[in-house]
Amino acid sequence: MSKKTIIKKHPLAIRWFHWINFPLLAIMIWSGLLIYWANDVYRLGWGNTTVLKFFPDSFYKALNIPYRLAEGMSLHFVFMWLFAINGLLYFLYLIFSKEYKLIFPHREALKEAGQVILHDLHIKRGLPPQKKYNAAQRIAYTGVIVLGIGALLTGFAIYKPVQLYWLCALLGGYEWARAEHFIITILFTLFFFVHILQVLLAGWNNFRGIITGFEVKKTKDIKTANPEQPSS
Repeated sequence: MSKKTIIKKHPLAIRWFHWINFPLLAIMIWSGLLIYWANDVYRLGWGNTTVLKFFPDSFYKALNIPYRLAEGMSLHFVFMWLFAINGLLYFLYLIFSKEYKLIFPHREALKEAGQVILHDLHIKRGLPPQKKYNAAQRIAYTGVIVLGIGALLTGFAIYKPVQLYWLCALLGGYEWARAEHFIITILFTLFFFVHILQVLLAGWNNFRGIITGFEVKKTKDIKTANPEQPSS
């Protein structure tokens, strides 16, 4: 009969920052949609030809978005401070606790990330040496930190374009800053859904790690695998 062992996975601080950020990001995206509705100028296409419009009227009506601009602005401007504070504390924690060594990409990250993707697609067998996070996860999680910084900078630029004219100018002007803010939001949304999909595919034991801070492994798994298996 196999024996089960408790493996420490995530520190309490990481779990708190993760679960605080999750609803904050959702609220920021939602309130952003309420604001974007009032001036939804972005589309994919050329000239008078539109391939994809962000977003069709049916999308707005289905989610009851129209005529809620003031509500969206109120929510966005309040929760952006909470989002910024949580993000700053998370970044400082990574630096001072040295957890960044487990998250920031290393020199071979791009090469190893390609191997991880090929393995996940069942094209290639075998993985490079795995630690707490694999190379693809390191790149993704570091990218999210960069997105968070970009969201704050572009957000402040379009929030106070006169007072922060220098920041607005660095980002290419008001219109460019707004477009950059929109693109960052789309990337955040894509990460949001991919991350949830990865959690579902990884199973309950992996999900338990980000809730309780530990995973339960069988003894035979511990003997044949690295104790710090990658998580989603």
